[in-house]
Amino acid sequence: MDSGVKLLGPSDVRALAATLDIRPTKKLGQNFVIDPNTIRRIVAASGVVPGQRVLEVGPGLGSLTLGLMDVGAHVVAVEIDARLADQLPATLAERAPGVPADVLHSDAMAVTAAEVEAAGDSPTALVANLPYNVSVPVLVHLLTVLPGVRTGLVMVQQEVAERIAAPPGSKVYGVPSAKLAWFGRWEVAGLVGTNVFWPAPNVGSALLRFSARDVSLGDEALRGEVFAAIEAAFSARRKTLRQALGDWAGSPAAAEAILRSAGIDPSNRAERLSLADFVGLAKAGESRVASPR
Repeated sequence: MDSGVKLLGPSDVRALAATLDIRPTKKLGQNFVIDPNTIRRIVAASGVVPGQRVLEVGPGLGSLTLGLMDVGAHVVAVEIDARLADQLPATLAERAPGVPADVLHSDAMAVTAAEVEAAGDSPTALVANLPYNVSVPVLVHLLTVLPGVRTGLVMVQQEVAERIAAPPGSKVYGVPSAKLAWFGRWEVAGLVGTNVFWPAPNVGSALLRFSARDVSLGDEALRGEVFAAIEAAFSARRKTLRQALGDWAGSPAAAEAILRSAGIDPSNRAERLSLADFVGLAKAGESRVASPR
Protein backbone atom coordinates (compact mmCIF):
# COMPACT_ATOMS: atom_id res chain seq x y z
CA MET A 1 0.00 0.00 0.00
CA ASP A 2 1.36 3.41 -0.97
CA SER A 3 2.01 5.51 2.14
CA GLY A 4 2.09 8.75 0.18
CA VAL A 5 5.59 9.51 1.49
CA LYS A 6 8.02 10.83 -1.14
CA LEU A 7 11.65 9.94 -0.42
CA LEU A 8 14.50 12.31 -1.27
CA GLY A 9 16.63 11.60 -4.34
CA PRO A 10 20.03 13.08 -5.27
CA SER A 11 18.59 16.20 -6.93
CA ASP A 12 16.20 16.77 -4.00
CA VAL A 13 19.04 16.62 -1.46
CA ARG A 14 21.24 19.01 -3.41
CA ALA A 15 18.34 21.42 -4.01
CA LEU A 16 17.45 21.52 -0.31
CA ALA A 17 21.08 22.07 0.64
CA ALA A 18 21.36 24.90 -1.88
CA THR A 19 18.18 26.53 -0.59
CA LEU A 20 19.59 26.51 2.95
CA ASP A 21 23.08 27.48 1.75
CA ILE A 22 24.42 24.37 3.42
CA ARG A 23 27.79 22.97 2.52
CA PRO A 24 28.24 19.60 4.26
CA THR A 25 31.08 19.78 6.79
CA LYS A 26 33.42 17.12 8.16
CA LYS A 27 33.27 18.84 11.57
CA LEU A 28 29.61 17.86 11.97
CA GLY A 29 30.05 14.59 10.08
CA GLN A 30 27.55 15.66 7.45
CA ASN A 31 27.48 13.08 4.67
CA PHE A 32 23.92 13.04 3.34
CA VAL A 33 22.47 9.79 1.96
CA ILE A 34 21.18 10.48 -1.56
CA ASP A 35 20.09 6.99 -2.61
CA PRO A 36 16.45 6.06 -1.81
CA ASN A 37 17.19 2.34 -2.21
CA THR A 38 19.84 2.55 0.52
CA ILE A 39 17.31 4.28 2.77
CA ARG A 40 14.81 1.48 2.14
CA ARG A 41 17.51 -1.08 2.89
CA ILE A 42 18.37 0.58 6.22
CA VAL A 43 14.74 0.82 7.28
CA ALA A 44 14.04 -2.80 6.32
CA ALA A 45 17.11 -4.01 8.24
CA SER A 46 16.03 -2.04 11.31
CA GLY A 47 12.88 -4.10 11.71
CA VAL A 48 10.85 -1.02 12.63
CA VAL A 49 7.09 -1.61 12.56
CA PRO A 50 4.13 0.73 11.97
CA GLY A 51 3.32 2.87 15.01
CA GLN A 52 6.68 2.26 16.68
CA ARG A 53 8.32 5.30 18.24
CA VAL A 54 11.82 5.62 16.80
CA LEU A 55 14.68 7.91 17.79
CA GLU A 56 16.79 9.26 14.93
CA VAL A 57 20.01 11.20 15.48
CA GLY A 58 21.30 13.66 12.91
CA PRO A 59 18.40 13.54 10.44
CA GLY A 60 20.04 16.19 8.28
CA LEU A 61 17.79 16.99 5.34
CA GLY A 62 15.39 14.16 6.17
CA SER A 63 16.32 11.25 3.90
CA LEU A 64 16.22 8.54 6.58
CA THR A 65 13.45 10.30 8.49
CA LEU A 66 11.17 10.02 5.47
CA GLY A 67 12.17 6.39 4.99
CA LEU A 68 11.11 5.59 8.54
CA MET A 69 7.87 7.54 8.14
CA ASP A 70 7.22 5.60 4.93
CA VAL A 71 6.79 2.40 6.98
CA GLY A 72 4.57 4.12 9.55
CA ALA A 73 7.10 4.80 12.31
CA HIS A 74 6.65 7.81 14.60
CA VAL A 75 10.06 9.48 14.44
CA VAL A 76 11.67 11.67 17.08
CA ALA A 77 14.57 13.33 15.24
CA VAL A 78 17.39 15.05 17.14
CA GLU A 79 19.34 17.58 15.04
CA ILE A 80 22.19 19.80 16.26
CA ASP A 81 22.34 22.10 13.22
CA ALA A 82 19.79 24.93 13.65
CA ARG A 83 19.23 25.44 9.93
CA LEU A 84 18.52 21.77 9.37
CA ALA A 85 16.30 21.52 12.45
CA ASP A 86 14.29 24.54 11.32
CA GLN A 87 13.82 23.25 7.77
CA LEU A 88 13.05 19.61 8.54
CA PRO A 89 9.42 20.01 9.74
CA ALA A 90 8.52 21.76 6.49
CA THR A 91 10.23 19.07 4.41
CA LEU A 92 8.42 16.31 6.30
CA ALA A 93 5.06 18.06 6.06
CA GLU A 94 5.47 18.47 2.31
CA ARG A 95 6.76 14.99 1.50
CA ALA A 96 4.93 12.98 4.20
CA PRO A 97 1.63 14.82 4.74
CA GLY A 98 -0.32 13.65 7.75
CA VAL A 99 2.44 11.38 9.09
CA PRO A 100 3.46 12.34 12.66
CA ALA A 101 7.06 13.22 13.52
CA ASP A 102 8.84 15.35 16.11
CA VAL A 103 12.02 17.37 15.51
CA LEU A 104 14.26 18.44 18.40
CA HIS A 105 17.01 21.02 17.96
CA SER A 106 19.47 19.53 20.41
CA ASP A 107 22.88 17.92 20.78
CA ALA A 108 22.60 14.12 20.87
CA MET A 109 25.52 14.09 23.31
CA ALA A 110 23.48 16.10 25.82
CA VAL A 111 19.82 15.43 24.99
CA THR A 112 17.73 14.31 27.97
CA ALA A 113 14.95 11.80 28.36
CA ALA A 114 12.59 14.66 29.26
CA GLU A 115 13.29 16.37 25.92
CA VAL A 116 12.79 13.20 23.90
CA GLU A 117 9.66 12.18 25.78
CA ALA A 118 8.05 15.63 25.79
CA ALA A 119 5.93 14.84 22.75
CA GLY A 120 5.03 11.26 23.61
CA ASP A 121 6.19 7.88 24.84
CA SER A 122 9.85 6.93 25.11
CA PRO A 123 11.33 5.54 21.86
CA THR A 124 11.84 1.79 21.70
CA ALA A 125 14.16 1.81 18.68
CA LEU A 126 17.17 3.82 17.54
CA VAL A 127 17.84 4.21 13.81
CA ALA A 128 20.45 6.69 12.65
CA ASN A 129 23.27 7.63 10.33
CA LEU A 130 25.79 8.64 12.99
CA PRO A 131 28.68 11.09 12.52
CA TYR A 132 31.87 9.06 12.42
CA ASN A 133 33.77 11.11 15.00
CA VAL A 134 31.23 10.80 17.82
CA SER A 135 29.55 7.44 17.18
CA VAL A 136 30.60 5.68 20.37
CA PRO A 137 29.99 8.49 22.91
CA VAL A 138 26.61 9.25 21.29
CA LEU A 139 25.55 5.61 21.60
CA VAL A 140 26.71 5.38 25.22
CA HIS A 141 24.85 8.56 26.14
CA LEU A 142 21.60 7.70 24.38
CA LEU A 143 21.41 4.14 25.68
CA THR A 144 22.12 5.42 29.19
CA VAL A 145 19.42 8.10 29.27
CA LEU A 146 16.88 6.13 27.21
CA PRO A 147 16.81 2.58 28.61
CA GLY A 148 13.51 1.99 26.81
CA VAL A 149 15.42 1.64 23.53
CA ARG A 150 15.39 -2.11 22.91
CA THR A 151 16.60 -2.37 19.33
CA GLY A 152 18.71 -0.31 17.00
CA LEU A 153 20.31 -0.06 13.60
CA VAL A 154 22.95 2.60 13.09
CA MET A 155 25.18 3.38 10.13
CA VAL A 156 28.74 4.18 11.18
CA GLN A 157 32.24 4.02 9.78
CA GLN A 158 33.05 0.40 8.93
CA GLU A 159 36.08 0.33 11.19
CA VAL A 160 34.01 1.65 14.10
CA ALA A 161 31.31 -0.96 13.50
CA GLU A 162 33.86 -3.76 13.49
CA ARG A 163 35.40 -2.49 16.73
CA ILE A 164 32.06 -2.25 18.49
CA ALA A 165 30.98 -5.73 17.40
CA ALA A 166 34.36 -7.36 18.10
CA PRO A 167 34.44 -10.24 20.62
CA PRO A 168 37.08 -10.64 23.37
CA GLY A 169 40.36 -11.84 21.94
CA SER A 170 39.92 -10.03 18.65
CA LYS A 171 42.65 -7.66 17.49
CA VAL A 172 40.14 -4.80 17.33
CA TYR A 173 38.38 -5.56 20.62
CA GLY A 174 38.78 -2.59 22.92
CA VAL A 175 37.08 0.14 24.93
CA PRO A 176 34.14 0.64 22.50
CA SER A 177 33.50 -3.12 22.32
CA ALA A 178 33.50 -3.62 26.08
CA LYS A 179 31.56 -0.47 26.99
CA LEU A 180 28.75 -0.93 24.49
CA ALA A 181 28.43 -4.61 25.40
CA TRP A 182 27.05 -3.32 28.71
CA PHE A 183 23.84 -2.34 26.92
CA GLY A 184 23.36 -5.42 24.75
CA ARG A 185 24.46 -7.36 21.69
CA TRP A 186 25.99 -5.72 18.60
CA GLU A 187 26.55 -7.22 15.17
CA VAL A 188 27.56 -5.93 11.75
CA ALA A 189 24.46 -6.20 9.57
CA GLY A 190 25.91 -5.15 6.21
CA LEU A 191 28.29 -2.81 4.41
CA VAL A 192 27.47 0.45 2.64
CA GLY A 193 29.52 1.91 -0.20
CA THR A 194 30.68 5.51 -0.43
CA ASN A 195 28.73 6.37 -3.60
CA VAL A 196 25.36 6.63 -1.81
CA PHE A 197 26.51 9.71 0.12
CA TRP A 198 26.95 13.35 -0.74
CA PRO A 199 29.71 14.25 -0.34
CA ALA A 200 31.24 10.79 -0.63
CA PRO A 201 33.28 9.94 2.50
CA ASN A 202 36.83 8.65 2.28
CA VAL A 203 35.98 5.44 4.12
CA GLY A 204 33.32 2.76 3.88
CA SER A 205 30.33 2.52 6.20
CA ALA A 206 28.56 -0.38 7.85
CA LEU A 207 25.17 -1.10 9.39
CA LEU A 208 25.41 -2.05 13.05
CA ARG A 209 22.48 -3.86 14.69
CA PHE A 210 21.75 -3.62 18.41
CA SER A 211 19.61 -5.80 20.68
CA ALA A 212 19.20 -4.76 24.32
CA ARG A 213 19.82 -7.07 27.24
CA ASP A 214 16.76 -8.71 28.74
CA VAL A 215 18.11 -8.06 32.25
CA SER A 216 20.20 -5.08 33.36
CA LEU A 217 23.70 -5.84 34.59
CA GLY A 218 23.44 -3.27 37.39
CA ASP A 219 22.85 0.32 38.36
CA GLU A 220 24.62 3.47 37.19
CA ALA A 221 27.13 3.32 40.04
CA LEU A 222 28.26 -0.15 38.95
CA ARG A 223 28.34 0.91 35.30
CA GLY A 224 30.65 3.78 36.26
CA GLU A 225 32.99 1.36 38.03
CA VAL A 226 32.93 -1.07 35.09
CA PHE A 227 33.69 1.68 32.59
CA ALA A 228 36.53 2.98 34.77
CA ALA A 229 38.02 -0.52 34.90
CA ILE A 230 37.67 -0.91 31.13
CA GLU A 231 39.40 2.41 30.44
CA ALA A 232 42.21 1.62 32.85
CA ALA A 233 42.78 -1.88 31.48
CA PHE A 234 42.96 -0.71 27.87
CA SER A 235 45.05 2.38 28.62
CA ALA A 236 48.12 0.16 28.32
CA ARG A 237 46.81 -2.84 26.43
CA ARG A 238 50.26 -4.30 25.79
CA LYS A 239 50.95 -4.54 29.50
CA THR A 240 49.68 -7.26 31.80
CA LEU A 241 46.56 -6.41 33.76
CA ARG A 242 48.64 -6.28 36.94
CA GLN A 243 50.60 -3.36 35.48
CA ALA A 244 47.83 -1.72 33.45
CA LEU A 245 45.48 -1.55 36.43
CA GLY A 246 48.12 -0.29 38.86
CA ASP A 247 46.90 3.32 38.96
CA TRP A 248 43.24 2.28 39.01
CA ALA A 249 43.76 -0.06 41.95
CA GLY A 250 46.33 2.07 43.80
CA SER A 251 49.36 -0.09 43.02
CA PRO A 252 50.28 -3.14 40.92
CA ALA A 253 50.14 -5.27 44.07
CA ALA A 254 46.63 -4.05 44.85
CA ALA A 255 45.63 -4.69 41.24
CA GLU A 256 46.90 -8.26 41.48
CA ALA A 257 44.91 -8.84 44.66
CA ILE A 258 41.71 -7.49 43.08
CA LEU A 259 42.26 -9.53 39.91
CA ARG A 260 42.78 -12.74 41.87
CA SER A 261 39.70 -11.97 43.96
CA ALA A 262 37.73 -11.68 40.71
CA GLY A 263 39.16 -14.95 39.42
CA ILE A 264 41.24 -13.27 36.70
CA ASP A 265 44.85 -14.15 35.91
CA PRO A 266 46.95 -10.98 36.59
CA SER A 267 49.25 -11.90 33.70
CA ASN A 268 46.38 -11.63 31.19
CA ARG A 269 45.93 -8.59 29.00
CA ALA A 270 42.84 -6.44 28.57
CA GLU A 271 41.73 -7.90 25.24
CA ARG A 272 41.22 -11.31 26.87
CA LEU A 273 38.54 -10.04 29.29
CA SER A 274 34.84 -10.31 28.54
CA LEU A 275 32.33 -7.80 29.85
CA ALA A 276 31.43 -10.32 32.57
CA ASP A 277 35.10 -10.28 33.63
CA PHE A 278 35.08 -6.47 33.82
CA VAL A 279 31.89 -6.55 35.89
CA GLY A 280 33.50 -9.01 38.29
CA LEU A 281 36.64 -6.89 38.39
CA ALA A 282 34.66 -3.73 39.18
CA LYS A 283 32.76 -5.45 41.98
CA ALA A 284 35.96 -6.85 43.44
CA GLY A 285 37.59 -3.41 43.28
CA GLU A 286 34.72 -1.37 44.75
CA SER A 287 36.50 -0.98 48.10
CA ARG A 288 39.85 0.12 46.67
CA VAL A 289 41.30 3.32 48.11
CA ALA A 290 42.22 5.01 44.85
CA SER A 291 39.45 5.52 42.31
CA PRO A 292 40.75 7.79 39.56
CA ARG A 293 38.50 8.73 36.66
